[in-house]
Amino acid sequence: MSLSIEEKTRIDLAASFRIIAHLNMHEAVANHFSAAVSADGKQFLINPKWKHFSRICASDLLLLDADDSSCAKRPDVDSTAWSIHGQLHKKSPHIRVAMHLHPVYTTAVSSMKNPHIPPIDQNTARYFNRVSVDTMFGGMADTAEEGARLSSLLKDNSRLLMGNHGVMVTGEDIGVAFDDIWTLERSCQILVAAWSTGQPLNVLSDEVAEKTARDWEGITDFSRQHFEEMKALMIQMDPSFLD
Repeated sequence: MSLSIEEKTRIDLAASFRIIAHLNMHEAVANHFSAAVSADGKQFLINPKWKHFSRICASDLLLLDADDSSCAKRPDVDSTAWSIHGQLHKKSPHIRVAMHLHPVYTTAVSSMKNPHIPPIDQNTARYFNRVSVDTMFGGMADTAEEGARLSSLLKDNSRLLMGNHGVMVTGEDIGVAFDDIWTLERSCQILVAAWSTGQPLNVLSDEVAEKTARDWEGITDFSRQHFEEMKALMIQMDPSFLD
């Protein structure tokens, strides 16, 4: 029996939470992912307030409507999650998936005076001229105005390096978004390791960095298969999230 769009999205989104927890990229019971299930993008699934990623199941995910302001008052909806994802899905129908995390290395890079990801290898080059940066952190993003501001900063990019905060990655599907946020954290880990040597970075030329970034954009099947392999691992470890 074939699954509906919502059923499949529930399974894949639940898998992404389990994977991120397995990789220790989550933070306590904070952070949030969402995925649109309607054609206009306004109906979306999101994790319930303050439930640990490692315990989230497909049936736990909340179905919200970006046009329904009453969602802000629901006790099972995190106010920051609603402020950010509600505005994203309301204003940007092309965004099907949004993942917000505070992973250690990416957050460390976001906390630098000049947050940036110089292209020094194949991973970091994926983000050459393709990351928006927010340097106006003013506390927790728990208002619609702040969510709208963050959404507007993306512009033509799908990633937002959130200064003094963390990162948000958006995408056309869960597999692509997951691989993107995984590679972004790995890129920042490589950068922090390279910076820690105290030696000058051997930054790639603009031409090589751009070519590499374009090559990454041409292998979304790689990204999706990475996610599928990790999902299979989660099923092997504990298939309870499918329920």
